[in-house]
Amino acid sequence: MTTTEAIAPLHAEMTAWRRDIHAHPELGFQESRTANLVADRLESFGLDVVRGVGRTGMVGTLRAGSTARAIGLRADMDALPITESNTFEHRSRHAGVMHACGHDGHTAMLLGAAAHLARTRRFDGVVHFIFQPAEEGLGGARAMVDDGLFERFPCEAIFGMHNRPSLAVGRFAVRAGPMMAGGAFFDIRVTGKGTHGARPEAGVDAALAAAQIAVSLQSIVARNVAPVDTAVLSVTRLHAGDAYNVIPQSAELGGTVRAFSRDVMRGVETAMRRVATNTAAAFGAAAEVDFRELFAPTVNDAAEADFAARICSELVGADHVERQPPLIMASEDFSFMLERVPGCYLNIGNGAGEGGCEVHNPGYDFNDAALPLGAAFYARLVETRLAARA
Repeated sequence: MTTTEAIAPLHAEMTAWRRDIHAHPELGFQESRTANLVADRLESFGLDVVRGVGRTGMVGTLRAGSTARAIGLRADMDALPITESNTFEHRSRHAGVMHACGHDGHTAMLLGAAAHLARTRRFDGVVHFIFQPAEEGLGGARAMVDDGLFERFPCEAIFGMHNRPSLAVGRFAVRAGPMMAGGAFFDIRVTGKGTHGARPEAGVDAALAAAQIAVSLQSIVARNVAPVDTAVLSVTRLHAGDAYNVIPQSAELGGTVRAFSRDVMRGVETAMRRVATNTAAAFGAAAEVDFRELFAPTVNDAAEADFAARICSELVGADHVERQPPLIMASEDFSFMLERVPGCYLNIGNGAGEGGCEVHNPGYDFNDAALPLGAAFYARLVETRLAARA
């Protein structure tokens, strides 16, 4: 019997877990119900569970055989501050919060793998099942790492997975090297001198300076980033003034930067500070820049990516595994774990059926048909990497 066939009987149970979590979404660092549900299930499988790692995260550990070799498998648990538009029975019960990114499915897949491996134990070593809080921009991975994740639960490699709605169920996408961009948010506050709208000569127009900064920032990627590199700088908010007849004393703009290397990100930050400060000064105003790097680039170890792709090919056939999928400008804080331990982050197809719209959409839903395949990937990865001695 294949691993996929052995996990198939867990499909209904995984679906129930997933829909329960979907119906009770929790924002980052508030995942107390989800964390308790996961921990209780892991303990019922016979795993050793440590709660409160990185605040609301947890790690379940399963041992078999005699070796100390260990790998980590990670899923995220948090939801998003979005009002769900779906009307199915397992829709969110919490107003203004929903699982719009599939973390409910990621959690259920890893729970399914834990249930299978705890029952069969066809491996020799240690598996750490890492359930992470606060992936959506709040630094949950970094919180777990800072809380001693890899000192307390050493891993020789770590693996994670995210659903992709545009990829058919039964397919995987695996890329060696950079896969997802690092991400930063920025805020720029411009200070001028307020005055009457009819007497601009008596003041310093912060709104005009901020508008020129917004335009000038677009030159950074075009003229300060090498053409062979990739980066994006988007001004997504701009606010100044509250009255028609008042030239405002201050203005604020903000947005996001994405890049596939820390060096490029640092170069963009340096240029942004220069452009904002000097452009404001040209208008007689002053600018303060707050640049916050929230995500490192997600960079897969080449050897671990090849290993993960081999497991995917074993499960679905090489023709159903994309080895050079497009780079993704969105960010993922699993990157902070990959900076500490070699590993691979890959995509599993979520299909185009009901709820198959893009993630972070109020009509999104994880496709339960993908649950057994995701669990089988994790389980087969463990059984292969930590193969039991004959």
